[in-house]
Amino acid sequence: MTRSTVFAPFDIVEGDRKKGIVLLADHARRDLPEEYGSLGLPAAEFERHIAYDIGVETVTRELAAALDAPAVLAGFSRLLIDPNRGEDDPTLIRQLYDGTIVPGNYPMAAEEREKRLDRFYRPYHDAVAAMIASVAHASGKAPFIFSVHSFTPSMQGFIRPWHVGILWDRDDRVARPLIDMLAEDRALIVGDNEPYDGALRGDTMFRHAIVNGYAHALIEIRQDLIADRAGAVAWVERLAPIVDAIDRRADIHEVKMFGSRTEPV
Repeated sequence: MTRSTVFAPFDIVEGDRKKGIVLLADHARRDLPEEYGSLGLPAAEFERHIAYDIGVETVTRELAAALDAPAVLAGFSRLLIDPNRGEDDPTLIRQLYDGTIVPGNYPMAAEEREKRLDRFYRPYHDAVAAMIASVAHASGKAPFIFSVHSFTPSMQGFIRPWHVGILWDRDDRVARPLIDMLAEDRALIVGDNEPYDGALRGDTMFRHAIVNGYAHALIEIRQDLIADRAGAVAWVERLAPIVDAIDRRADIHEVKMFGSRTEPV
């Protein structure tokens, strides 16, 4: 966790916007603004998955470099506010997460909630929307949005068997070929909407891809596989040609409305 008196709620990685790809990393960082201290938590909690998606920042930056594609990374810990939730989601600001009570989030006054939305959550989503619009303009086509996440190997006593999971709602233009190409490696256990369901109303994919009819997918890589740089780079070497191949498919850069399993869009 790093500190700065000038806190940036997002970071932009530049790339060739004409390629039509946008990379996103909602949970790349575990940082907090100085005024929030550590939210009352010991430093060890910021080494855990509850604070950020371990390995994702390296994977996203290296994948952006390999593809020469732009990326937007959130600059704040999910413990402050979770950018991959809708504004009305009860887990937007967690008071309890995987057995850890977050003292700095309880009680949560309405004014403080709105402050975090205005200073961190909304600027990040504004940056994502601006990048998507810029890529659409530069490429002259509908963008392909690829969101990078990671998951803890075990959760609440359950050992998760998957090496990687692909999350999606109804639009399978990216998810299906991505799952199929990853599964060609017989050593990999590939989850289809595992370890989470990709239909989450108000999340980043819903907000920026589903409602606009843009092809997209969210990848979840198991954290122990990308916790060090060597592992992260190995996954980028696996993913880059797959993502590039999907980007070249004819239907990826078309606007198609599939709706959502959560309810009509």
